[in-house]
Formats: sequence, C-alpha cells, structure tokens
Amino acid sequence: MKFDNGPKSEAESPDGQDPHMMVQCLADPSKFWVQHHAGIFKSDDDAKTWQSVEAKPSSFGFGVVVHPQDPNTAWFVPGIKDEKRIPVDGALVVTRTRNGGKTFKSLKKGLPQEQAYDVVFRHALAIDDTGEKLAMGSTTGNVWVSEDQGDTWALISSTLPQVYAVRWY
Repeated sequence: MKFDNGPKSEAESPDGQDPHMMVQCLADPSKFWVQHHAGIFKSDDDAKTWQSVEAKPSSFGFGVVVHPQDPNTAWFVPGIKDEKRIPVDGALVVTRTRNGGKTFKSLKKGLPQEQAYDVVFRHALAIDDTGEKLAMGSTTGNVWVSEDQGDTWALISSTLPQVYAVRWY
C-alpha cells in the first residue's frame, strides 16, 4: 500500500509501516479512511492516493469506522504511540470528523477521564448499519455503546477479558 504525502508501504520502507485499520464507505466505495502507525490518512480516489489528516489529541490509534452513508464522517480512538499505548493524558476519548478530516471533536461523555488505560484494538470499534450506534471494547475488558453517534457513551461491562473485536448484527 502506498501513501502519497505520507509513509511508504512496508516493501518500500526499511522500518516497515503498519496500516492499523482501513475502512471503506459503503455509500461511496471510492472513499477510504486508514489509521496508520504514522497517523490518519484518507483517500477520495479508490485508495490510489492518500492525504494525511491531523487530529487532536493524537492521530495515532487503532480503531476507525466510517459512517455507512457519509464518507466525510469517521470516528477514531486516539492514544499515545509506541512508548506507552494508553489514552493521551489518561483520558479515553473518541474523535469524530464530520467534514472529511478538516476538524475533529473529542467525544468523552460517559468515558473514563482519569487514569484510563484502555486501548481499543483494530476491530474493537464498530458502527451499525444506520450510522447512529457505535460499540467499543478495550484491552481492560470494558465495553461501551453509544446510540447517538458517539456524543454520549454507556458502559455495558467492565468485567470482560481483553476485548479484541465488537460487531453489530
């Protein structure tokens, strides 16, 4: 995979690069989002070229989902890369863009804001077919659900082992 204006593929880079998660918009299959080891990237041309997108508090993370009908709306779970792999400042947030990555909003209502050690793996963030409900599980065994596109989160369980994947059926 080649990222124009971004990191090169594993074959082209001696250090190797790891696309953590790539998602495609169902309504517009030419639009992709990827959470990459070096940040967030988007493509508007069938993954031929990629543009880097900056998000705060971090562009590093693993989980990414895109709204099934709106390719400009996507969610990410940021963290500190490499050295710690925990939420930035110990506060778990989900970031959402509604304008193709120009701006992001940190969504935190219902999520731990102090001493959080939750990492959300690649397949542990999911969106339902309507684009309204999200589910998220973490390495500490917590599972949250949002029924309003991430504006608020409800803790479903805090007693599970590490959560590697969540899905809507």
